[in-house]
Amino acid sequence: MTGATRHYVLAAGGTGGHLIPAFALAAELHQRGHHVALVTDARGAKLPGKPDFLPAHVIPAGRFGKNPLKWPQAISAILEGRRMALRLFDSFQPSAVVGFGGYPVFPALLAASAAQVPSVIHEQNAVLGRVNRVFAGRVDAIATAYPEIARLSPKHSGKVHLVGNPVRAEVLDLRDAPFPAFTADGLLRVLVTGGSQGARVLSEVVPDGLAMLPPALRQRLQVTQQCRAEDLEAVRARYRSHDIPAELGTYFENMAERLADAHLFIGRAGASTIGELTAVGRPAILVPLPIATDDHQAANTREMVKAGGARMIRQDKFTAKELAKQIQALAQRPETLATAAHGAWNCGRPKAVQDLADLVESFGGAELMDVIRLSDEASAPATASAPREALA
Repeated sequence: MTGATRHYVLAAGGTGGHLIPAFALAAELHQRGHHVALVTDARGAKLPGKPDFLPAHVIPAGRFGKNPLKWPQAISAILEGRRMALRLFDSFQPSAVVGFGGYPVFPALLAASAAQVPSVIHEQNAVLGRVNRVFAGRVDAIATAYPEIARLSPKHSGKVHLVGNPVRAEVLDLRDAPFPAFTADGLLRVLVTGGSQGARVLSEVVPDGLAMLPPALRQRLQVTQQCRAEDLEAVRARYRSHDIPAELGTYFENMAERLADAHLFIGRAGASTIGELTAVGRPAILVPLPIATDDHQAANTREMVKAGGARMIRQDKFTAKELAKQIQALAQRPETLATAAHGAWNCGRPKAVQDLADLVESFGGAELMDVIRLSDEASAPATASAPREALA
C-alpha cells in the first residue's frame, strides 16, 4: 500500500483490448490498498478474467453510427449513463476516473467532468481512439502505450505520459526467461492466433504458406493454431495433406505457456497482442486487421518492426508465397530468429501497470509521481531492466 486508501473508478468498453489493461490496473491499485470499481457495458461485465474484488457497474452507452436518425437514441443513452455514473460517484467518492476507451467511457468521463473528479485516459493503440479524442482536451492526464500516437494533438503533449500496455501477470512472469533454444536441426514452434474471434485469412493462408517452406525447414515445424469453430476441420485437413503436425483449437486457456514455447508468432496486431509479444520477446509476422478503426493495428506494428522484432504484411499482400518468404528469412539461421526476439523484447515496457498506477495515484493525494514522459530520454522502451545479452 502506498499512502492512504482511496477510491478509483475504471471505465472501459466490453472488449479484451480495453478490459485487460483495466483489470491489470485494478489488481495493482487493489494490491496498494485502494478500492476500485469498474464501469462497463453488458459484454464487459461478463468477460472472463475480471478480478473477484472488482464490482462491475453496467451503464448504457450510445454509439453514433452513420444513420443520423439513430443519434437521438444514442444521446439519450449517453445522458442516462452519465446520470448513473454521477450516482455512483456520489456514493463511491472516487479520487479519479480512468478511461480505457470504448463507448461506456463517454458517459463516465462526462460525469467526471460534471462532478469535477480528476480523470485520466489510457490509449492502448498507436492511434488515439474516437472517445479518447473527444476527451483529450478535458482530462488531466493521457497515458499512452507507444512513443508516437497518431490523432493526438500536439497541444496536449504536456499531459502525455508514456507507460506502455499492462499485460497479464502470467505473461509478464515470462519476461526474464530465455528465448527457447532454436538450433539448425531443432523444432521450429509456430504459434498462430487471430484474436478472440480467430481470423479466417490465417486459416486459409498459413497452412499453405508453411507447406511452401524448404523441406529441411518444413519437416521441423510444430504448429499451434487458433481457428474459428467453422474453419477447424478444413484447417485440420489442410495440415494433414501437407504432413505438418498441428494442434488446433478455438481457444487455448494456457496461452501464456504456448507463447513461452513459441519461436515465432503469426497473427493480428491488436494492442494486447503486441504488448504480450514485446513483454516476452517473441518474433512475429503481423497481419493487421484491414477494417480496424483508423488502421490502428498497422500503426501498432511500427515500433516493433522498426526494432527488427516483427515483419508486417498487409492482408491484401498476405499470400502463402509471401508468408513462406518471410518465415524463411527469419528462420533460415538460428541467430536471425534470436536477434528478432531480442528486438521484440527491447520494445517491452514491463513496468506499464506500475507506472500507470503511479500516475493514477497522483490524483487525490500525493504530488504527481515520476512516471515516464514522452519528452524524457527515458521514453525508450525496456527501462525497467537491462536487455538480455544472449538469446540464442
